[in-house]
Formats: sequence, C-alpha cells, structure tokens
Amino acid sequence: MYNGPLRLFHLSDIHFGLVDQQAIDWAKACIDREMPHAVAITGDLTMRARHPEFQAACEWIQGLDVPVTVEVGNHDIPYFNLYQRFFDPYRRFKAIERMVETQLDLPNLAIVPLRTTTRAQYQRFPWSNGWVTDHALKQTLAQIDALPEGTRVLVTCHHPLPERRADGKLLTINGTRTMEVLAGRKVMAVLSGHIHDPFDLTEQTPAGPLRMIGAGTLSKRIRSTPPSFNEIVIDGDQIRVTARNLEKVPTPAMQIDEVPENALPPREPGEPVSPVGKVPPVDPPVH
Repeated sequence: MYNGPLRLFHLSDIHFGLVDQQAIDWAKACIDREMPHAVAITGDLTMRARHPEFQAACEWIQGLDVPVTVEVGNHDIPYFNLYQRFFDPYRRFKAIERMVETQLDLPNLAIVPLRTTTRAQYQRFPWSNGWVTDHALKQTLAQIDALPEGTRVLVTCHHPLPERRADGKLLTINGTRTMEVLAGRKVMAVLSGHIHDPFDLTEQTPAGPLRMIGAGTLSKRIRSTPPSFNEIVIDGDQIRVTARNLEKVPTPAMQIDEVPENALPPREPGEPVSPVGKVPPVDPPVH
C-alpha cells in the first residue's frame, strides 16, 4: 500500500468561453509531465454555461491522463435560459460531470463535495455568491460519516465559506454553521475557488480551527494575481500549498490574507489585494 505523500493539483475558475489559453496549455503540460495523484476542479468550468463552453471544458479535462473530480460553480448554471435555470439548473453540468468525473482511489484520503450554488436566492440579488442549504450540508456530512474511521477528508466547494466580513456583507449563507460542523468532523481543509486569487487561511470556530484553501483562476478574469493553480502536497496530517503560476511569483506574494466580497478587481480602499498586486486597470470582460 502506498504510504508516501499525496500530490493534488487544485484548479478553479477556468471559465471556458473566456479562458486564458496560454495558462491552460501550461497547466495541462504540468499535469502531463508531473502526473499528480488527482486533479480537483472547484467550479466555474465555463463563463456562461453555454453548450460550446461545456464541450470545450469536457474535451480539455478528458485530455488529462489523471483522475479528475469536478464541482459546480455559479457560472456553470444557465444565465440566459431562465426556464432551465429554475427547473433544471444542473442538467448541462451533470452531463459533463458524468463524462469527466473519475473514481478517486487515494490512500486514506477522501475528497467530498459540498454544493454552494443555488438556482436563486430570495435573500439577495445577484445570485453569484454562495449558499450552503441544509440539504447540501446533510449530503456532505452523510458522505463524511460513512467513511472508515481515521480517513483524512478534504471538502471541495466553489464558494469560500466565511459568511460575513467586518462590514456585515453577506458572502456565503449558512457558511458560519457549515465551517463549525466541518471543523467538528476534523476535515483537513476546504478547497474552493470563486475569488480568482489564491489564499490559505485558517478560520477559528467553536468546534476548532478549519483550514480554507482557495485556488486562483486560469481565465482572463484576473483579480490581483496572474493565472495560477494550487499544488497541494498531503504528507500525513500536514498540507503544503504552492500557488503555481507562469510568472513564477512566490506563493506568499500570490495569496490574499482575507476573503473579498467577489472576484472583481479591487477598486475601493481596504479591499484585500495580494502582495504581487497584479490588478488589471479595467474590470475584466464578461461575455
């Protein structure tokens, strides 16, 4: 039985439809050359959940010769087809998921999904931020509780779980309770995306600390860091994170120290900015 360190590549927010072709070509070359034990993609495969975007994402993922697990992001739910958004929001994503999802066989490690997307949110508009519904949390906890005792657990979701910033801005509904429950289950870390800047933060909860690891983007929609993905090495109970990027910026200069409100470039004083500060002069395009 393999007992050495496990290496995962954590990708997020690839946004086929507005993808950075050089970045995904480089990421694929890294995967082909280094053959990590698995690739975890934490949502936003597409820009607008269009069929051609899902097709491009599917072809790219199927070209990877390693096990892959994918989670849905808010951009993977139809924006323009409101009938499908309300009555069958995950149809296109599930079709892709069935084609690309691989059974992961990692020694003493389970990667458990947590859905943070919803078709609508009565509390607010727009509906781009997260919501952990009671049903979604129950499904995740059931999977964790069914694992053999002592199994190390990573949870994957799209949205970071912190619920509020100091200004009271709602980020992920039910995130505070979710973090406490996951900390109580001794989850090693929660992997997420959505922000387009990488981070590695530990949140204190009444049930203990919970580590949260966010990946950057491989799209043209950068926030304050160049396109990147996370290399995650799990050695026993230790996790090491490297924010890999084409510009070879050191990881500490890539990571933000607070979860911002959204993935848009920081425009107001006090918004979290990475030390590298690669903020685009204008907001990135949205098609």
